[in-house]
Amino acid sequence: MKNVIIILGSPNSQKGRLSKIAIGRANKCLEIFDSQTDMILCTGGFGIHFNTSEKPHAEYLKQYLMKNGIPENYFLSFANSSNTVQDATKAKEILRENEVDKVKIITTNYHLKRVQLIFDEILSEFEKTYFEVPDNMSAKSILKFKNHEIRAVDEILRNGLYY
Repeated sequence: MKNVIIILGSPNSQKGRLSKIAIGRANKCLEIFDSQTDMILCTGGFGIHFNTSEKPHAEYLKQYLMKNGIPENYFLSFANSSNTVQDATKAKEILRENEVDKVKIITTNYHLKRVQLIFDEILSEFEKTYFEVPDNMSAKSILKFKNHEIRAVDEILRNGLYY
């Protein structure tokens, strides 16, 4: 039986510096990672709203995790995605290729409801556990993220999921 931790992508700077959101998600991975049972799948490619650097966001996540003690052989291929739906669809292909049974999905608290709607549908064949981390941002800074999530969840509930 294989278990995979999926770390969902989030912003980084143009020079590749991870945001507080990304570091929070990566630190949760470090906290729950079990070298006896887990592999890691980092998500995030490029997108104007989260990564305009030279490398995919997933690469910066991997480098952070490796600097904090996780050996390279624990990483699966990247899900080079540009949004949450692509995180799920690209991850599904990788999970199937690796004959995975259980998935641990890490995101931030403001993002959890939408992630559950998307991943419960797209990854319906896998046993899933969700882990949420605090947003670690000021109320003013997090407001745009929360408002985006409210609109996105409402759209999924009204129109269904398109992928």
